[in-house]
Amino acid sequence: MDMQEATRYAVGLDIGTTNVRCVIGHVDAANHVATIVGVGSSQNNGMRKGMVVNIVNTAHTIDRALEEAERMSGHQIDSASVSINGSHITAMSSRGVIAVNSPNHEIAEEDVTRVQDAATVVQLPANREILQVTPRSYQLDGHENIKDPLGMSGVRLEVDAHVITGLTPNIKNVLKSLEMAQTGATHVVVSGLAAAKAVVAQQQMENGVAVVDFGASTTNIVVFEEGDLQHVAVIPVGSVNITNDLAIGLRTDLDIAEAIKLEHATAVARTGKEQPKTITHKHGAEALEFSVKDIDMIVEARLDEIFELIDKELASIDRSGKLPGGVVLTGGGANLKQLASYAKEKLCLPARVAHPEGFGGMNDSVAKPEFAVALGLMLTDLDLAPGSTAAKHGGVGAKSTETFTKLFKSASDLFKKFKS
Repeated sequence: MDMQEATRYAVGLDIGTTNVRCVIGHVDAANHVATIVGVGSSQNNGMRKGMVVNIVNTAHTIDRALEEAERMSGHQIDSASVSINGSHITAMSSRGVIAVNSPNHEIAEEDVTRVQDAATVVQLPANREILQVTPRSYQLDGHENIKDPLGMSGVRLEVDAHVITGLTPNIKNVLKSLEMAQTGATHVVVSGLAAAKAVVAQQQMENGVAVVDFGASTTNIVVFEEGDLQHVAVIPVGSVNITNDLAIGLRTDLDIAEAIKLEHATAVARTGKEQPKTITHKHGAEALEFSVKDIDMIVEARLDEIFELIDKELASIDRSGKLPGGVVLTGGGANLKQLASYAKEKLCLPARVAHPEGFGGMNDSVAKPEFAVALGLMLTDLDLAPGSTAAKHGGVGAKSTETFTKLFKSASDLFKKFKS
């Protein structure tokens, strides 16, 4: 690694509905570790359910988050890997087939690229674009379930691919917001996939795992099995719905409802005589009292709805209760007390809340579920930089580089076509 590469920076920009988060990292030449050197966060009021509704407000929010991270790192940002979100994101299966030149021809990188391109030739509405195409397995002259055909010989190469699409206007609105903030997008990645890169190990992907990015107004679900992406879905509900329910049910202000959710609510209803019947919340000079039973009932009702939708997505691919790697919870909503215990019971699977770890630099600032997407985007920016080798860090994402390099390279190629 030369000196220029040693000081190379990478930026992840998570454009969330209620918050924009930015993480800046660079690769240390001595130990090849991705080190966090800047973190920024700013409240966003220019989006609804993952989609831009006010470009100017969104651009200003991006600007503030970038400015904070720039100040901390001393590095000026001109481009970043960014997240795309919203229920407009859908996934479908597609098959690509190509003829290889001659029987003795060995499958080369260009053949793999050609067959992946063939899988993108699908009928789409005029307002929909392909974001990513991920190969699940290849078939060569009838030989099935090939993971990597490079170097093999054959005349007919096929790929079974997972194609992720999004609405063109929604993608362009995100890019326009970035442009207004004088920032370019090096890669655009679905939020749930970016979160998975930061918190999921390769072994979990082999066994079968679901990553649930529980955001403010959307919930991303990403399923991996046998090392491949199997399913992507975005549900247009999130932790803000719990806040709204508490505000209505407790007849209180939204800011008080949010504080009650974070400080006093729990995903598992409280039982037993030793449990208090009421909680007291200080708001300025006032001491407000609320019923514990009411809080638990409101939270449980909304969580039941959200997790039924999650289980429905797993059932749609016949993976309900069938993922040995369990469920990994990320996003700000994952901070709800006892959410992992609730998820275990509701989904009948192992579950844990992911706190990204093992990064050099500001661990306390980013070792939170809500920073998983931004960290995954930063790692993507490092891994896919021209001429770079996959950067390392101590967290589990380093172990899943093989799957994600394959996945995000195809995304990068498609995004270049989209921008042009």
